[in-house]
Amino acid sequence: MKKLICSDIDGTLLNAERDLSSKTISVIDKLKNKVPVVLISARMPSAMRHLQKQLGIQNQPFVAYNGGLISVNNVTKQSTTISFELVKKIVKSNTHDLHLSLYHNDDWFAPQLDQWTKREINNTKVNPTIKSNEDVLKLWERNNNGAHKIMCMGDAKLVSEFYDELAKKLTEDLHLYRSKDTYIEIAPKQISKKSAIEFLIASEFGLHLSDVLSFGDNYNDIEMLQASGHGVAVGNAKNEVKLAADEIIGNAKEDGVAEFLLAYFKM
Repeated sequence: MKKLICSDIDGTLLNAERDLSSKTISVIDKLKNKVPVVLISARMPSAMRHLQKQLGIQNQPFVAYNGGLISVNNVTKQSTTISFELVKKIVKSNTHDLHLSLYHNDDWFAPQLDQWTKREINNTKVNPTIKSNEDVLKLWERNNNGAHKIMCMGDAKLVSEFYDELAKKLTEDLHLYRSKDTYIEIAPKQISKKSAIEFLIASEFGLHLSDVLSFGDNYNDIEMLQASGHGVAVGNAKNEVKLAADEIIGNAKEDGVAEFLLAYFKM
């Protein structure tokens, strides 16, 4: 039996209403005192804490920003950002005026209240500060702040062109994730969900990667699933994610993770 559960959130743990089902909450409640449960996501911290609370696992670590921020008992244990100069380059490269949301710790700066901002508010239950990218750069320049994440959203063709441009210029410095054809999630190159788990098992749990049971659905989960002792893809996962997993289970919208945990831990 595995000794640590690490689960992605969106597309993996949440139902069709983008919430935790009563079954998922019930299963985690039965498990949490036997096996630690760590949420690991591209989300910002404030978009994860209410889910931790629902699951009753506020005492467990969580991983935000694809590994860019690791929190234990609401204390940041590790923080990795895209440098200010690199953020500036990305903003200046955005000649198609695509939506760029800039994230630092619990600050989400959206350039305007457009369809993309509204969609993210609906998805994450968090409200942004509306501020232009240029104004955020002026604000961050004072303290040389970087971004934990940049979210690019817009027309699929323009987003693809921007992706190709960034990949050509900055692929050595950045992770570029295409969660949808209208999205690019931009993160520092040196972090990942796998690196975050490695940090936690060494600093908090005294375990090995072979002790980890992980769940995911998207490209940014592949490395985590491959490295874990048992990597599990939900049925709605991307094909590349399924190929990387040890096992494929039911869809997220049908409580695939909860059903698997019930059977795996013989509850």
